[in-house]
Amino acid sequence: MLNQQPWEKRIGRQRNWIWRGWPIRYTYFRCSGNLGGTQKPPLILLHGFGAAIEHWRHNISILAQEHSVYALDLLGFGGSKKAATDYTIYLWTQQVYDFWQTFMDEPVILVGNSLGSLVCLTLASEHREMVESIAMISLPDVSWRQEMIPKLLQPIVNSLEAIIASPLLIRGLLRILRLRGMIRPWVTLAYSDRSAITDELVEIITTPTHDQGAARTLSLLVEGVRNPQFAPSVKGVLPNLNLPILLIWGKQDRFIPPSFAPIFAKLNPQITLIELEQVGHCPQDECPDKFNRILLDWINNLN
Repeated sequence: MLNQQPWEKRIGRQRNWIWRGWPIRYTYFRCSGNLGGTQKPPLILLHGFGAAIEHWRHNISILAQEHSVYALDLLGFGGSKKAATDYTIYLWTQQVYDFWQTFMDEPVILVGNSLGSLVCLTLASEHREMVESIAMISLPDVSWRQEMIPKLLQPIVNSLEAIIASPLLIRGLLRILRLRGMIRPWVTLAYSDRSAITDELVEIITTPTHDQGAARTLSLLVEGVRNPQFAPSVKGVLPNLNLPILLIWGKQDRFIPPSFAPIFAKLNPQITLIELEQVGHCPQDECPDKFNRILLDWINNLN
């Protein structure tokens, strides 16, 4: 049953943390259960591209019945600073690691959607001491990008992407795309269930696009993704992780092919793969009741 309170009340108290001089928005929801019982590890929730901590509004209070929950906006997204910097998975990995050292400094469970799942993967690889287990939703592998483009077409595709990443073009596109009437059709690509695309969701996605520096940041993000050094190879990292891994994938995901899921699952025997029928790119928001139960059951079964 979805909570009908305004999303601001469902994600806990929003706060700002200054990282490298940049304001980073985060929220914290203290565990409401297990009083006097065994303390369960905290959760850190990491959103996907174009999203923010509000994308966990149907999850945070439910997960907090068994775990303390943290969620933060990655630099350049949501309520965090739209900084003029070089964006890579490694930058966000360092941001989350520094956040963990500042506020927790005990092993946590990382939960990420799309871009956020790639940050989870990198944290587990580079900072094993902070990670007890990871749950990843729709895991992208940027290193496959060039492999999927025929060699003869790569120069053409790269030239087109360079044009698209132009700050002037991005600024013009953003003026159009951030209109609510234009955002809704785009969001439809991420969801199989159209009823999940509410006015609230459209507002959540639209609001950060009006922030100062949003167009410049979007251009830098697009340019960053084109860089071969943007992220590690999933195929290179995943087999070497020695920790429990949950991989969740909507079988109607239009952004990252669901066919990747069984390929990735074969790379590490510690992976539990859950594929969801009639679900798109964001199961935590599209079918939150099902997602919350899957995640909590998986965590409980680890003990």
